[in-house]
Amino acid sequence: MPQPKAKRWSRRVTETSNALDLDPGVFSLDNPRSIARSLKRSADRSRRRKSDPFRSAMSMLTFYINRAGKQLSKARRKRLEAAKEELRDLYGKPRHTTA
Repeated sequence: MPQPKAKRWSRRVTETSNALDLDPGVFSLDNPRSIARSLKRSADRSRRRKSDPFRSAMSMLTFYINRAGKQLSKARRKRLEAAKEELRDLYGKPRHTTA
C-alpha cells in the first residue's frame, strides 16, 4: 500500500518565505561564512521583511536548524551553528559565549 505523501510545510516556508528570497541550496553550502554571507545578502535586499535584516537572517537560519532536528548530521549542525557566529560577525553583533 503506498504511503501518503508527507507534508513538507517547513520546506515550503524556506522556499517561499515572505520574509527572504533565499539563494537555492544556501543551507547545504560547505562554508559557514558562505552561508552567512548569502543570508545577509538576502536579508539586506528584502523589502518584505518584518524586522531588521540581522533578525530576519538569524530567524531563517534558526528555523531551518530547528525544523531539520535529528535529520541533521553532527557535522552539518556544527556548520550551521558556526554560520550563526559568522552572521553575528557580519552584522557587528557580539558573539555568543558558551558557559
